Amino acid sequence: MLLAYFMVGIIYQRAHDTTSAGIHTTATEPNCTVDAPRPPSRQDAVPDPSKPTVQQQREARRAEKVAGLQKQLATQRRNRRIGIGAAIVAGVAVLSLAVGFIVVGSTPKPNPDDIDIAGLTEFPGLTSVHVGPEPVDYEAAYDMNPPAGGDHYATWLNCGVYEQPQPNENAVHALEHGAVWVTYDPEALDDAEIASLRDAVPSTYSVLSPFPGLPAPVVISAWGAQVQLEGVDDPRMQSFISKYWKSASAPEPGAPCTGGLDGAGRIA
Repeated sequence: MLLAYFMVGIIYQRAHDTTSAGIHTTATEPNCTVDAPRPPSRQDAVPDPSKPTVQQQREARRAEKVAGLQKQLATQRRNRRIGIGAAIVAGVAVLSLAVGFIVVGSTPKPNPDDIDIAGLTEFPGLTSVHVGPEPVDYEAAYDMNPPAGGDHYATWLNCGVYEQPQPNENAVHALEHGAVWVTYDPEALDDAEIASLRDAVPSTYSVLSPFPGLPAPVVISAWGAQVQLEGVDDPRMQSFISKYWKSASAPEPGAPCTGGLDGAGRIA
């Protein structure tokens, strides 16, 4: 009897547990069901049209590099053209100078002995004694005016341009050293003609000075030689300079034309 009651209790308990479990499962099942989050897909991502894409950024960097390289190559080409142009100009200049030197060097200077000058007066056998302090009468002693050699003072006249007449004895000493002496009558020339004479005489080993009472507007003298010129544009003046300037026929050719006496009125 007890066994029967015990078996009935067990069956009842199992039935109660099954019913409770079913009810619990049914009641809680809606609350336990939760959808898991879905990862975003590429279709869900919308690009920003205001920002360049990665591909566009790469292409922009590549274009920038190409532009920089092209600019560098253009600069190199321009510099190369400039260098070539400068080299050509320099080469032409050097060639021109070389041709000029060749032409000048290949043109022989005329032999002074072969230069003929119309109206040339020569005074051979002149003495060259240092005298003084008494002046020398060149017209009486040598029949020359202005003097073109002869005895003279021990101090030479410094070569240059003078606005006042100079002592004959010092000027003759400059002729002894190979200088030429260009004298002009200040009453026969105007200022423009005197300025033209200053441009015509050599810059060294020459003396230019007024000489009142000349027999011609301009007289050019060297040691032992003289020509009376008709004016400042007389072509014989340059022929005389070519023949007698720093001439070896002077008693002391190449001796100084400076370091002597600076006469009054020197301007150059």
